[in-house]
Amino acid sequence: MDTVSHVKNSRRRIVATLAGVAGTIALAGCAQNAPQDTFVPKGDNAQKIDTLQKVVFPIAGLVGVLVVALAIYIFIKFRDKGQDIPAQSHGKPTVEIILTIVPALILTVVGVFTFRTIMDLAKTTDTQMVINVTGQQWWWEYDYPAQTDQGITQPIITSGQLVIPVGTNVLLRETSRDVIHSYWIPALNGKKDAVPGRIHLLRLQADKPGIYAGQCTEFCGLSHANMRMEAIALSKEDFAKWVAGQQKGYTSPDEGTKAKEGETVFINQCSRCHQVNGIKDANGKAIISAPDENVYAGAAPNLSHLMSRTTFAGAMFDLVNQKCRDDVWKAKSDEFGAKYLTGVTTDCLNQKNLRAWLRNAPAMKPMYSDPTKLAKTGGKYRGMPNLGLSEDDIDKVVAYLSTLK
Repeated sequence: MDTVSHVKNSRRRIVATLAGVAGTIALAGCAQNAPQDTFVPKGDNAQKIDTLQKVVFPIAGLVGVLVVALAIYIFIKFRDKGQDIPAQSHGKPTVEIILTIVPALILTVVGVFTFRTIMDLAKTTDTQMVINVTGQQWWWEYDYPAQTDQGITQPIITSGQLVIPVGTNVLLRETSRDVIHSYWIPALNGKKDAVPGRIHLLRLQADKPGIYAGQCTEFCGLSHANMRMEAIALSKEDFAKWVAGQQKGYTSPDEGTKAKEGETVFINQCSRCHQVNGIKDANGKAIISAPDENVYAGAAPNLSHLMSRTTFAGAMFDLVNQKCRDDVWKAKSDEFGAKYLTGVTTDCLNQKNLRAWLRNAPAMKPMYSDPTKLAKTGGKYRGMPNLGLSEDDIDKVVAYLSTLK
């Protein structure tokens, strides 16, 4: 094979490789069901971002195409063939002025629209509700302070799923207990970092009832990719029902039932870290968990009304089986609230996921949960450890957790 043929074949391989890479990237961005699609806004804040990208993306795309086309033209036309150096543009005022003014005008247009959008998104004076959001490895906690105008007469603490009323500007006050995390529900707004020792503000608003998926977007350790979140938007009437359900008092299982035996196992094994509001020991004394003694970040999910959620373990696993999950996710807006508020019924409970979690949580979700290997954390867990429960104990705990409506 002569040198010319070899060069041509090499070029063909390079072009084919680049085309394959470009095609793969393009296809990777296509999906029929993409719950974290940034181009499908479902709230006022996300709509502002979408409006901005409709201005910026075409401009950036046009500039990108022109630059790439010009670069290819220059690479081909002026490739070294032993010819003299081409004429240079340096020292030609007209060319230099055009190449300065045109980019400046483009950046000015982009900057004006971007600055206005950033200022609009930073506005918090119009918020009607406050929720404290705390990230830690690898789940989100939601703390609803008492707000009588929202029917919240006493604080509510939950995890995994943020529940908000439709059409309400909700102010999230974000922070972290360990490392930097980042809160992002693309259908409702852009991302906002949660930083230890600081409070960052983010406004959310949803147009219609439904579930909006999100993801931690700041690398935060072993299970960063498994640190998910879901925003549940309910009509104002359904949100009031949810609040009432979260503020219901604790009811201990009936004596002689497996759930009652499970309560005992929970007190002995789980209440060291997990709080269930209102639970009492055999002497009638309220049990207050002490996760700060066992968990590096100092907290574990509050399980008071676990079965009112449809996910667990940082929204990584479904508490409901596939059929019930589809019924909720695919429900029409006017039916969504009723289906979500039904909670996890006996027929819907995903016992496989829950039992596997209780059997060996680190096998389900990568975690630094072996205190013997964590000298830097003082022997405390990052994530839930393997409790070594027997199958009989797991049966009892599942029966008990099923009562936490």
